[in-house]
Amino acid sequence: MTNTNLGIDTVVSPEGSLEVLSQSEVNRLKSTSENGQYELLRGCALAVLNCGSHTDDSKAILEQNRNFDIEVLQQDRGVKLKLTQAPASAFVEGQMIRGIREHLSSVLRDIVYVSNEIEHNDRFDLQDSEGITNAIFHILRNSGTLRANEKPSIVVCWGGHSISREEYNYTKEAGHEMGLRRLNICTGCGPGAMKGPMKGANLAHAKQRILDGRYLGISEPGIIAAESPNPIVNELVIMPDIEKRLEAFVRTGHGIVVFPGGAGTAEEILYLLGILLNPQNDDQPFPVIFTGPASSAEYWQQLDQFIGLTLGAKAQKRYRIIIDDPKQVAREMTAGIQRVEEFRRANHDSFYFNWRLKISPEFQQPFDPSHENMATLDINLNQETHKLAANLRRVFSGIVAGNVKATGITAIEQLGPFQINGAKEIMQPLDSLLQSFVQQQRMKLPGSKYNPCYEIAQQ
Repeated sequence: MTNTNLGIDTVVSPEGSLEVLSQSEVNRLKSTSENGQYELLRGCALAVLNCGSHTDDSKAILEQNRNFDIEVLQQDRGVKLKLTQAPASAFVEGQMIRGIREHLSSVLRDIVYVSNEIEHNDRFDLQDSEGITNAIFHILRNSGTLRANEKPSIVVCWGGHSISREEYNYTKEAGHEMGLRRLNICTGCGPGAMKGPMKGANLAHAKQRILDGRYLGISEPGIIAAESPNPIVNELVIMPDIEKRLEAFVRTGHGIVVFPGGAGTAEEILYLLGILLNPQNDDQPFPVIFTGPASSAEYWQQLDQFIGLTLGAKAQKRYRIIIDDPKQVAREMTAGIQRVEEFRRANHDSFYFNWRLKISPEFQQPFDPSHENMATLDINLNQETHKLAANLRRVFSGIVAGNVKATGITAIEQLGPFQINGAKEIMQPLDSLLQSFVQQQRMKLPGSKYNPCYEIAQQ
């Protein structure tokens, strides 16, 4: 290992996930061609090595670490990763932190598997709804996420990476109360509301002498660079895109707790509600709780009002808002997951993957947030509610891309803000909601100047 002024040069072995690769796989990981995986591997590897970063600008992270390089070495005794000028924060006394090495191995495992078994395999039809779900199942199974002999216990926690200290402490308290009740935590794996519940649950599991607590982090290449996995994550999965990431959340989780957040959190809420509004999912118990400290009451009131104006009262009935009561959150989630277990037992469904949940294609097909696609989204009330939810979800997905993803940031720099058009009845409350996110510093980390990547227009 060599310690340079800009980083560390070293060679490491994968940590238990993927020790052997074919020559074809190695060549693809080295290739910078259109079908090559070098840039994908480099970006995701830099993200996990950059754990603890205090910026959410993925383009800036790449520029700051432009000399970082990763090369896959094929050797007789297995694969090694050669790192050049890797962030020094990933090492202690010359040794890579073990959790970071595990995350790095997970990146390699998922990139190779998705390429070989999903994207270049005729058995998965990624234009078909069932084919997409089947692909997600296989990615999760390959990662070891799906465990057949465990009772329902996974709570998906959503919320912003840019939240106040008070809100962060509240997420820890809620996670602690859920952990005391032997629930496990799944998040988007980053900082803020993705880290707090895991930290609280980790302490609670220690109190309960639970040695195999699960802290599952699910990310995707576009977002992981801006939201590096937090160190508590002990199971990391990199899905191919945001749509498959969201589906992985709802099919593996047994209930969802949402904390305050910004555009990304709104995207997740609209995705979830759009699915639950499908009549084929009416009979499925799926506990959903929106919660936060007392100071977040107005935030949730505004979001609830926006949901009512756009998706209606039926959508509002699919969740409960609990303010400043983490114990009640944990109690209700525990009771809700018990109902999930009873329902799945009665219907002979698996606990580890929700096959029964109906997800329509508009929530599964990847959305490219280009300027043209953003400007032509159908944001009107004269369509089925679940389709409106899908399009509203795409609005927020585009804003997330413009805020933190390298490709989105570059597109905004070159072409200006996204133009978002729609009916006045939707655009006015949408504009108010987004302005509140900006004022509350929910779009970027505190201290970062925020220039909106969007402009609201009305028909």
